[in-house]
Amino acid sequence: MFITFEGIDFCGKSTQVKLLKEFLERKGKIVKIMREPGGTEISEKIREILLDKKHLNLTIETEIFLFSASRAQLVREVIQPYLEKNYFVLSDRFHDSTTAYQGFGREIPLAIVEQINNLVIGNTIPDLTFFIDIPTEEAEKRKHQNSLIELDRIEISKKDFYERVRNGYFYLAEKEKRIKVLNGLQDITSIHNEIIAEVEKFEKF
Repeated sequence: MFITFEGIDFCGKSTQVKLLKEFLERKGKIVKIMREPGGTEISEKIREILLDKKHLNLTIETEIFLFSASRAQLVREVIQPYLEKNYFVLSDRFHDSTTAYQGFGREIPLAIVEQINNLVIGNTIPDLTFFIDIPTEEAEKRKHQNSLIELDRIEISKKDFYERVRNGYFYLAEKEKRIKVLNGLQDITSIHNEIIAEVEKFEKF
């Protein structure tokens, strides 16, 4: 299975990726996890450019093409080969992030975003996607609670940007049956148990 995790920053995606990996491995599955942007040597170099706060003058056109270039490399170099070897592939973000962040957040026309996404991922569409939803007020709260973490170029964005991104995820969830919306205000274990229940609909352990 190819499973992706989505949501606005500080929603708890990375924690849930790690917990699902541990669960699957206890069940004897082989698992590959990755993050976006990143995951290959080339993609990690692109990640440095995208998230560096020194590049605040990066245009929205450059941004979407850099994210997409990183993903194209990841799909062909990592995701497709591991799926062919019957791995469970778990990704912290994938193409839905581009629709939500660049389409809704940056307000790039959705028709253009969809064309770029289709070119980049081809037939490599997630079997299941978890959108961990939190209000933007909660994201701001968590951002300030993590004061020791240096924020990247995207994370320093304003609340109205994140409102548009969140709306983008709801738009996608209505459109795509593979996307499951989870209440990110629940405790970590409750979210994890909901994720397991959805995964078990595809794969009986």
